[in-house]
Amino acid sequence: MATPIRGIFVPHVTPVDKAGRINDVELRRYLEWLIAQGVHGLYPNGSTGEFARFTADERRQVVKIACESAAGRVPVLAGAAEANVSETLKACDAYAEFGARAVAIVSPFYYKLSPSSAYEYFREIARHSPIDVTLYNIPMFATPLDVPTIRRLSQLERIVGIKDSSGDVAFMLRLMSAVRAERPDFVFLSGWEPTLMPLLLMGIDGGTHATAGVAPELTKAIYELTQSGHLAQARTLHFQLVELFDAMLAAGDFPAGFRAGVDLRGFNVGPSPQPLCVVDETARQSIARSIRASLELLN
Repeated sequence: MATPIRGIFVPHVTPVDKAGRINDVELRRYLEWLIAQGVHGLYPNGSTGEFARFTADERRQVVKIACESAAGRVPVLAGAAEANVSETLKACDAYAEFGARAVAIVSPFYYKLSPSSAYEYFREIARHSPIDVTLYNIPMFATPLDVPTIRRLSQLERIVGIKDSSGDVAFMLRLMSAVRAERPDFVFLSGWEPTLMPLLLMGIDGGTHATAGVAPELTKAIYELTQSGHLAQARTLHFQLVELFDAMLAAGDFPAGFRAGVDLRGFNVGPSPQPLCVVDETARQSIARSIRASLELLN
């Protein structure tokens, strides 16, 4: 029986050293901390991990480290998006061998495709992937996936779920209504912090949020409190989640603010693999205040 894809999966940042190489030791230390905080899964090579700024070999290195760090304690949902079907399937093969539970594949980027072409893209991957596939809908960076296309894709056995980062609650509700009647086991994950609690109340399975890499205690608590019906406390924490999320978004080009947040939690993540604006001291102080406020609410 496959491990359920449920709860809070962390799309974590990727530490690098001064030479721009992946910092293996610090990445393992960071992942161990996330697991110790009780997150439900790891999500290497997400947008927060800046997968597009690393080489294919480096992306494989990140997933291998994540799988070794998880060591079966939590499942790994590995970002496997490459520039074409052939390279994506090579990543799927590698991540299946490493022991990932499933892969997350963003819809085609750079070339915006029609819904029919997007369907064919994912259908070809689903036909040949040795590992379960979750769709990743992030319209700000890639071809948007619409409800009819996702419904068609949900009928393919290998495609088991979707992470939606559109931030559109109405879209997710329409999608759940369209898909669940025919595929009740299909997994729905929120990928945009402000939608986490509202969509949990409507029955999604969990979330993959950049903020979970900075304050895993907070996102985990919102998930568990909402699931157990402690809604007033969950609501208070959810507003704090949005405040922290907004502080990190405003700090600089994504995901610079989130890297700064992880740094403030005691990890040396280094600079982005691509030169970005520096998060100034005022922004860092704003993030630090929001982190402290979040943790105080949990005590």
